[in-house]
Amino acid sequence: MYDCIIIGGGIAGLQAAIQLGRYKHKVLVLDANDGRSVICHSYHNVLGYPDGVSGPELRSIGQEHASRLGVEFITDRVIKAEKINEKFAVETAGGETFSAKTLLISTGVVDRIPPFPELKPCLGISVYVCPDCDGYEVSDKQTIVMGSGNPGANMALTLSYWTKEITYVNHEQVDVDDELLSSLKEKGIVYVNEPIEKVLAEEADFRGVQLRNGEQVEASRGFVAFGGNEIKSQLAAQLGVELHANKHILVDPRTKMTNVDRVWAAGDVVAHSEQVTIAMGDGSQSGIWIHKTLLGE
Repeated sequence: MYDCIIIGGGIAGLQAAIQLGRYKHKVLVLDANDGRSVICHSYHNVLGYPDGVSGPELRSIGQEHASRLGVEFITDRVIKAEKINEKFAVETAGGETFSAKTLLISTGVVDRIPPFPELKPCLGISVYVCPDCDGYEVSDKQTIVMGSGNPGANMALTLSYWTKEITYVNHEQVDVDDELLSSLKEKGIVYVNEPIEKVLAEEADFRGVQLRNGEQVEASRGFVAFGGNEIKSQLAAQLGVELHANKHILVDPRTKMTNVDRVWAAGDVVAHSEQVTIAMGDGSQSGIWIHKTLLGE
């Protein structure tokens, strides 16, 4: 029986594991190893890392830190969670079941990224998904927004705060609202309603795209904005946790506990700005209140 099972070993889950480990609780982290922090090659807005730090590096440091404190890690996907007599049973895809007094759900969000193999090495270095995290990185640079319909148009408009050299390629050719098209034109944003055939890149350096019609559009920076990201809150829903209309988890702003007693949530899966620094804060705060609850026993 664990004091706490953390479902999701990204930045929020790791920070919570470190906090709980320092309280000397028995903690298990179950992680499928396929979240945002696995694929991001550089975060640029994290205190202490002015030159950036990759998601895998932060994860490695966090896992080592938590392991020194006695936290256990298993790489597996959780497929079922239920509350039984004030305790929790968690079942994994590998067929194992674990029990705990408390749960922390930090399962994150999966971005809808088109399957161009050239994109993966660029993510976080020259191609981005979050303007609040990385809009600064396109300052005064030729930028291509690869997107779909209104989400892509809105991203292009958001990025016009940092650069005036923007091309929006509506890869899926989904209709864009007339009002947004007018705004794109007013901002001088080039609108291309044509599918992408290939992403042009040299290792981590994004160079542009080749359209299906053979035309090439050059740029040194890219943004992905397709909408429809998957909010990984399915396990929370199984437990009866209250969700926002957009499927993010609702939590108490002070304790990070959900409406279900002894179930907490932290990180991008929570209804707030999706930021690695906020995920760290969520992890610490949830760890503190999980400890307070366990002390209450």
